[in-house]
Amino acid sequence: MAFASQNTKKSSLVHVFLVAFTGQGIVNPLLRLGKCVASKGMLVTFSAPERVGKEMRAVDENLIIDKPTPYGDGMIRFEFFEDGSSDYVDPSKINDFDLVMEMFEQAGRRSLTKILKKQDDEGRPVSCIVNNPFTPWVCEIAESLGIPNALLWVQSCACFSIYYHYHFNSVPFPSESEPEKDIVLPNMPVLKYDDLPTFLVLSSPFQALKRVILDQFHNLSKPFCILVDSFQELEDEVVSHMSKICLIRTIGPLLFNDHDISSPTNIHIRGDCTKIEEDCIEWLGSKPHSSVVYISFGSIAVPDQEQVNEIAFGLLNSGISFLWIMKPPPEYSVFKPVVLPDGFLSKVGGRGKIVKWCPQEQVLSHPSIAFFLTHCGWNSSMEAISNGVPIVAFPQWGDQVTNAKYLVAVFKMGTRLRRGDNGSTIITREEIKKCLREATSDDPKATEMKENARKWKKKAEEAVEERGSSDKNMQAFVDELKKVHAKKQEENV
Repeated sequence: MAFASQNTKKSSLVHVFLVAFTGQGIVNPLLRLGKCVASKGMLVTFSAPERVGKEMRAVDENLIIDKPTPYGDGMIRFEFFEDGSSDYVDPSKINDFDLVMEMFEQAGRRSLTKILKKQDDEGRPVSCIVNNPFTPWVCEIAESLGIPNALLWVQSCACFSIYYHYHFNSVPFPSESEPEKDIVLPNMPVLKYDDLPTFLVLSSPFQALKRVILDQFHNLSKPFCILVDSFQELEDEVVSHMSKICLIRTIGPLLFNDHDISSPTNIHIRGDCTKIEEDCIEWLGSKPHSSVVYISFGSIAVPDQEQVNEIAFGLLNSGISFLWIMKPPPEYSVFKPVVLPDGFLSKVGGRGKIVKWCPQEQVLSHPSIAFFLTHCGWNSSMEAISNGVPIVAFPQWGDQVTNAKYLVAVFKMGTRLRRGDNGSTIITREEIKKCLREATSDDPKATEMKENARKWKKKAEEAVEERGSSDKNMQAFVDELKKVHAKKQEENV
């Protein structure tokens, strides 16, 4: 009888099925969205490739389970799908990224279709599928099963506009005959050729990722709305422009929905794929106000050994305290492991700390943090904005170069290490030392960056407050989900 009661409760809830891709930068915003939706009284299933599931369970096996767990007014559960990774355990195949992506899609299509059909049999029919830009084929699965679909765009709206106009060839882009052509897009600043997401650069080795992202624009008519982890005030002109083309709802910063709302079990669900080293917060507490530079290049890209050496000596010579995240690349990564120079840690002593992973949102909100030396991934960019932390931009690949352009030239809350050939130029220790010292100084430029960072933090907070731009958009999405669910129930009567 108890089981029947629980099953009835599950089937009465709107069931939102989220599909993530490999990588912390996609897992985090999808899970934050899921927690927000669950807190509003819905059942959320978070799904990702099994490889991600193994990493998440290794960090917290007690909460990353398929049983619906109470969260806020709703519930959340996890179910991972076969990703074909067992088919490319051979290291020689890992380097063939096209093959890896093809195997991933084939396995994902088969596995996800079975999982989605199974939800009906288990008393929780899916009302909506939310996918991400790196799994465009999920839109096709949703359509084939008659399930409404939404997209969570995990990059900036500016990048959405770039990919849109590139896909539809609506403005001139750099070409073989004009490789350094400036790009002029509606309601955006003029972009240099190396301000474009690197997947669009002709020499990019990641053509498979370019094709995958552009496939999403081929399927752009399938999602009933595009959710963006940004906020209207941050990208006002480009959001207004793109909203005339398709239904865009800015619902960020999703970080503000990641404080683990009090639930009957007081759970704290996180999506970390690497074990957090909590003692870094205690270490930060021992440092003076605004005295520490936080350094992280994200969960995927790793600077090469020569560049790591230059960063290390730049930090050493600057005399500034630092917290440096050095996450080793996963075994399937194209990036190589790196090591610190001999004797570096002993020379730094207590003014530096190096860990594999940390609770970044807590670190950035800590009063001892002065600024953020960042790769400018969109999650990190939004977390810096949300916490009012100025940045030093050191983009590596993908959308990071475009984000760096906006953070520095448009949002005016940061500075940038010398650019060149989309990150292939080595930044010397002298340049790094100079940039770090300037960012922590009290000169007018550094002061302006800090003031602008604080300004954007305030606007971000206002966006998610009741009746703020993002709050209204999130409520509109939730209302749409309820309508979809009600219609589905009527059809099943």
